[in-house]
Amino acid sequence: MKKVGIIGCGWLGYRIAEYLSVQYDVHTTTSTPDKIEPLTIKGFKPTIVHFSDDKILIELKQWEVLATLDIIIITVPFSEKVLLRNRLQNLSSFIGDFKGQLFYMSSTSVYPDVEQTFSEEDVSSEDLLSERMIKEKYPQVNILRLAGLMGDNRLLRIYKVTNLNFAVNHIHYTDICRVLEKMIERSFNSKLYNVVAPLHPSKSEVINAQNNINYSENCAINGKKISSSKLIAALDFDFKFPDPRKFHL
Repeated sequence: MKKVGIIGCGWLGYRIAEYLSVQYDVHTTTSTPDKIEPLTIKGFKPTIVHFSDDKILIELKQWEVLATLDIIIITVPFSEKVLLRNRLQNLSSFIGDFKGQLFYMSSTSVYPDVEQTFSEEDVSSEDLLSERMIKEKYPQVNILRLAGLMGDNRLLRIYKVTNLNFAVNHIHYTDICRVLEKMIERSFNSKLYNVVAPLHPSKSEVINAQNNINYSENCAINGKKISSSKLIAALDFDFKFPDPRKFHL
């Protein structure tokens, strides 16, 4: 059985661990001591680690299970807002010169807020410090630009929402797990994909659907849309949740 390491077992990492644990031996990291027991009970073999932004952690040791891992999935954020060089250096100390299949979870927030449909080619990884730095260190990395994370307890209706006529760019966590599964099975490396549901209804449509209120599908929709066409073509991918209006069902 192949071994998967998930760095960052938060809301998304935990769900990825649950999904992949059916086929893989899962190892996880957490920065929260209180999570050790529940992760252990689930069989996710946790390690406590914190990737500091403030300084390079000289005492940070390499992951004990690193040599046995086939795949690593990084879900901890490396946004442009943190001290990336410190965080990446600390990550590198933890996973060393890892040569296996590697996934880095980026975000569709890298695309500007202008009214057009964006593909991966519209914003190069070379123009994004976080993506460029991790590619320089680990050229085999697969970068997945995730749309707004939804599913389970994450529903648009519970948030304070503005611009109700704007299109949503959302993804159900189950489809993220399924994308990972397919890419692992096909041994993909050095790929860049937008991971976003192919339908882009307005925020008001999604909220009304979640509140069981009738909505019109003919309303004008503004704002940017993120295309998942490249992903669909490369993986022959069929979304389980293509329509954000039905994520709650």
